[in-house]
Formats: sequence, structure tokens, C-alpha cells
Amino acid sequence: MSEIPKKPKKGVSRRAFLQQIGGGAAGASVASRLLGVERPAGPDAPADIDLAARAAITLIVNGKKTTVEAAADETLLTVLRDRLGLTGAKRVCDRGECGGCTVILDGRAVYACQMLAFQADGADVRTIEGLAVDGKLHPVQQAFIDHDGYQCGYCTPGFIMAAVALLEKTGRPSPEEIRAGMAGNLCRCGNYQKIFAAVDGAAETMRRG
Repeated sequence: MSEIPKKPKKGVSRRAFLQQIGGGAAGASVASRLLGVERPAGPDAPADIDLAARAAITLIVNGKKTTVEAAADETLLTVLRDRLGLTGAKRVCDRGECGGCTVILDGRAVYACQMLAFQADGADVRTIEGLAVDGKLHPVQQAFIDHDGYQCGYCTPGFIMAAVALLEKTGRPSPEEIRAGMAGNLCRCGNYQKIFAAVDGAAETMRRG
């Protein structure tokens, strides 16, 4: 099941990021609420925050280290899609409900639309573009083809990434564990039974090596 990311354990801190992007006129109160930063009153209060200003963050995306600039209010999904051209993670609901934007961050499935980009600073991020190796599909990708685990295909990348995260932790998931692992992703076509069969088939393939 995809998770709404918690406070990161490594990488740039919220306060450090805000210090990097410097000052500006508008958006300070919004940023304070958005990022959970206390803004003390008085003459020693920090400068206003400019949400449009950017600071550099470093990500390891599909095994490749990359540095990219991100604004204080930009999500990981925006950086992946609009900066790095990795459009496999879909912007669908943009509110952490459908799972279309699921990626794997440091081994766990997360909603990229619900994580601020700077929270992923220093993290290992995998997207669906990084699953195939030397032109060979990942077993989960192949299983979705073999078991017709897609219809319109729009939700498929998120389901595949959630399934990969599940199977890397649980090599022999029960039907209940498969359903729980996919519970954070929605298929508007209602193709759940074939999706579950695809995950089960991929698990068997991965066990065989």
C-alpha cells in the first residue's frame, strides 16, 4: 500500500532549504503552513519566503545521481515529470488518493504528489522507467501483460510500482497481502482481479529467479 511520506530521515532539512532559497515578499505565511516552519515575530524574525525561488537538491533516480533545482512548494512528482522528463508517474488526482503517481523511494512505495521535492533530497527514487534492464521487462511488467492487468493503462504504472515494492519485501504474498499491497491504488476500469492475478504471477516468476 502506497504511503503518504513522513518526515525524511536524511537530506536537507526544511529550515535549511528555506534558508537556501532566500527571501521574497509574498507567500511567507503560506509556506509556513505548508512546510510546518515556525516564524517567530519581532525584529529577529527571518525574511519572508519566496516560493518561486529555487535551491538545488540531489536525487538518485533509477540508479543515476542527478542534481536539480526545486522550489519550496514543488512536489517530487513535478520534478520527476517536468524537470527530468520521467512521465511514467501520472498526475491524476494530485491529492494522494489514487496512486497514479506511485514511485519507490528508499524501498517503499510513496505518492510522489504528496512529497515535497526537497524532502527527497539524497534519496534513491525508482520510477517505472527504471524497471526494465537491457530491454528486458521487469517480471511485474511482464506479468501485467501476460495477465491483462490493464485496460486504459493510465493507472498501470502506479500499480506496477506498488507491486514491485510489495514483492521486494514479501516474496510469497497471500491473496490478502496482495489486496492490501494494492489498496492504495485505484483502477477506474475496475480490473482488480486481473491486477491481483498479475501480482501473484510476478511473485511466482521472481521466486523462480
